[in-house]
Amino acid sequence: MSDESEQAAGVNAAQTARAIAEAMIGKCGFSQLLGMQIVDSGPDFAIVGMTLAARHLNGFGIAHGGAIFALADTAFAHACNSGNIVTVAQQCQVNFLKPGKAGDRLTATARGRTRSGRTGLYDVTVATGDGTVIAEFRGMSRTLSDPVIPSPA
Repeated sequence: MSDESEQAAGVNAAQTARAIAEAMIGKCGFSQLLGMQIVDSGPDFAIVGMTLAARHLNGFGIAHGGAIFALADTAFAHACNSGNIVTVAQQCQVNFLKPGKAGDRLTATARGRTRSGRTGLYDVTVATGDGTVIAEFRGMSRTLSDPVIPSPA
């Protein structure tokens, strides 16, 4: 493949990943309920943002673990579906490192680590606007068979 062909394929893959991310978050009522937005996306990569509000807090006034997990899981989902084949979580683990507070702008950055057959491994870092890491998430994915969105003509 020529350098021009490789570059065009990379641009097309990035555009497809973005279209997939926008379609997925547009159909996900839970992500919308929590106020999540796509910040960036590409092949095996996604950044999803969310600003912590009262609805995201637990009884101690800090970020609810479920809200943090949901943000990380959403970034994971967008990264592992970027190849336009429906891919679901097979196993996930989250480690909470620091509390999030109301008003914090959080970003979850997901990156693909490796794939073997239909299984993929992804790492997600959840951080505040100043770069403080508040959680680390690892997800194992399982690729199914259907496309996420219709393939471009």
